Amino acid sequence: MAKQKKGSPKRKAKVYLKDQPKWWAEKRLHLLLIFSLGFLLYVNTLGHQYTQDDAIVITDNMFTTQGFSGIGGILQYDTFYGFFKEEGKANLVAGGRYRPFSLLTFAIEYAISGQNPLISHLLNALLFGSTCVLLYLVFFLAFPPKKHGTQAYWIALISALIFAAHPLHTEAVANIKGRDEILSLLGSLGALWLALKAFQQKQFALHFAGAGVLFLALLSKENAITFVAIIPLTLYFFTNAKISNLFKTTLPYLGAAVLFMIIRSSILGLSLGSPGTELMNNPFLELENGRYVAISQGEQFATVFYTLGKYIQLLFLPHPLTHDYYPRHIELMQFSNPKVLLSFAIYLGLLVFSIRGLLKKDPLAYAILFYLITLSIVSNLFFPIGTNMAERLLFMPSVGFCLAIAILLYRLAILLNKKKALSDFKQLRPALIIALIFIVGLSAKTFLRNKAWKDNYTLFTTDIQTSKNSAKLRNAVGGELINQFYNHENTALKESKIREAVGHLQEAVRIHPLYKNAYLLLGNAHYYLNEFDPSIAAYQKALNLDGGYTEALKNIGIAYRDAGKFYGEQQGDLNRALQYLNQAISYQPNDYETLRLLGVANGVSGNPQLALEYFTKAAEANPTSADAWYNLGTAYLSIGNDEQGNAFRQKAIGIDPQVVQRMGGQ
Repeated sequence: MAKQKKGSPKRKAKVYLKDQPKWWAEKRLHLLLIFSLGFLLYVNTLGHQYTQDDAIVITDNMFTTQGFSGIGGILQYDTFYGFFKEEGKANLVAGGRYRPFSLLTFAIEYAISGQNPLISHLLNALLFGSTCVLLYLVFFLAFPPKKHGTQAYWIALISALIFAAHPLHTEAVANIKGRDEILSLLGSLGALWLALKAFQQKQFALHFAGAGVLFLALLSKENAITFVAIIPLTLYFFTNAKISNLFKTTLPYLGAAVLFMIIRSSILGLSLGSPGTELMNNPFLELENGRYVAISQGEQFATVFYTLGKYIQLLFLPHPLTHDYYPRHIELMQFSNPKVLLSFAIYLGLLVFSIRGLLKKDPLAYAILFYLITLSIVSNLFFPIGTNMAERLLFMPSVGFCLAIAILLYRLAILLNKKKALSDFKQLRPALIIALIFIVGLSAKTFLRNKAWKDNYTLFTTDIQTSKNSAKLRNAVGGELINQFYNHENTALKESKIREAVGHLQEAVRIHPLYKNAYLLLGNAHYYLNEFDPSIAAYQKALNLDGGYTEALKNIGIAYRDAGKFYGEQQGDLNRALQYLNQAISYQPNDYETLRLLGVANGVSGNPQLALEYFTKAAEANPTSADAWYNLGTAYLSIGNDEQGNAFRQKAIGIDPQVVQRMGGQ
């Protein structure tokens, strides 16, 4: 065969099967197709608003909203510190969070374009499309065409398309905060690609570049640490690297992980955290004698294996989907439950199969190990993660699933051909049809699921249909209904929606009887319905749980005050009005309106001296108010002190000449 002349174009990839279409071996076309699918599936999110945890990392984060000047704080503190703004609160979820890289991107966005969800959603879609492309490139290196022929294109293309289409990824992409998941996987795959390149090109220096990329992935989310195991595992399966050299190859990546852990521990401490005692931060609790205690280890592991089985179900059949798997959407389980036993058997089988396939270097065993290793860190088996499960937590492990499906479909084509290998492209068509049906179905589900992420109201009211027994989501729906309708001009609609909120919040406290925030919101809902007694009762329950609950202390004072005003001005029941107002002043002794109302109520009740005392305190609390001084003057006149009375009235007129007309010319 004649040698290819220098400078002549490279020869196209060999056609490995009879009648194989030209496009099948066109790598650039594949990359364009994969990126387009990954990006275009999320185009319908570009008009969406901020949702869910976006407030924690973007809209209400004091560092992110400082733009470039907030970068120092982002690097210095726990990821949630900028939202809570208090020491200790950021560690409510066990172990804390140190994921500054995604926050840096949000801060840069804010510095350039302000809080613009369109830009953020666009970047998420672009980053996701890029991740899908990189996944293809990694598998293309792992399965080189020179060795694997048509199978190389099949595995790289089909696995990447399944990954791009899978609706389990909507939480990571459609929710802007999910960028930490995208950046973590993007960096991890980048490190893996560089590791494969380093081996193929025999350039050890590329491993240091890969370690640098892995370090950025770790700064995005801790899950990337699993690639310290995935990288040597990949080299073992897909190269002829000697096992003795794998340790040396792993050292740069291990070094990146150690450096990250040193930085993380210097900021958050060495401990990964212990399980909390609040149900919303630790699902493995049960109520006993009015307090939450840990369930047994058996119940905990049974519940964990149930959720692990749920993950597999969602990978194959992603319906129904929800962003909320908090207690008790996932019930506490026992090992006597058939679903728990089935899940345990499946995972045991996967583990045994992957270990047996390890020596044979079976790619399917690699796919399973990829799934198990990357899932382990978020499985709740080894340390608590603060929730039962979440769809976003499958973002990285789903790579193993996508690879496994591509391999199995190719093997199905061989099995149907009843030979050891394929010889004609038409023999691949049944598997291709199955793959395309699966990808189209996943794509349709993704496109439709994205609509739920439009805003908090849409997300919460959509997902409550699935997560009906989640205390957290019941609370969120109730709170969002209040926010949307408490000040609505349509009185009938307002009352209807606030009553709907009451129903959700009552469910929240039924599921979680010690849920102080739900009691607070329940108090708010009753307050907006002018149902003051149940409002006060709800606030009191919140305070019974936390006597220093600032919002409850403030709101119960307002509820008592406005109840006093309601019964005094609208019901004419001065005795009851005074009872409420006297309670109100104990919660907010310097509140001007409460002091004013007590002055009025006592004056009407025939207690002029007491009225004078409260009007004096009211004027001191709000010295710039003309009304306050005018009322004080009136109080002095009522006890016969004309000199003081006229003096204070003149002071009021000096502040606002219209005060006499406004006060009725008294």
